[in-house]
Order: sequence, then C-alpha cells, then structure tokens
Amino acid sequence: MLVLSRRSQEAVVVGGLDGFEQMLKVIVLDICGGKVKLGFELDAAVPVHRLEIWERIRAGKLPPRRPAGRAPPEGQ
Repeated sequence: MLVLSRRSQEAVVVGGLDGFEQMLKVIVLDICGGKVKLGFELDAAVPVHRLEIWERIRAGKLPPRRPAGRAPPEGQ
C-alpha cells in the first residue's frame, strides 16, 4: 500500500503518463473533525464507488450503475 500525506487543496495524480492512458486526480477538499472530503477528477465513463458498494456489486448483490451526475474534469 502506498501511503501519502496531503494537506487541504493538495492532490495526487494516478496514471496519465506513458502506458497509462487514463488519469485519476484525487484532491483533498476539506479536513474536519476526523473526516476527509475527497474530490475525484477522471473520465466521466469510469465508475467510482465506495469500497462497500463496489464489494456488493462484485458479489452480485447490486447491479452496476452507469456514472451519473459527475461534472467533466476542468478543460473538457
């Protein structure tokens, strides 16, 4: 597991270089009372789920849903 420290408004980028066509940008939006609010910028066709929902989909207990309500990344 990779562990990184970030402050509010700092980000981490995954992919988007040679051999990795898609890029995921994770931004720390807010830190308050032990909770961290994260923002995710990526292609709107890529599904994003909380782990517990993803596990239920994988187990066949929930149908996969198409991404909805996500704004496209800036500049697109």
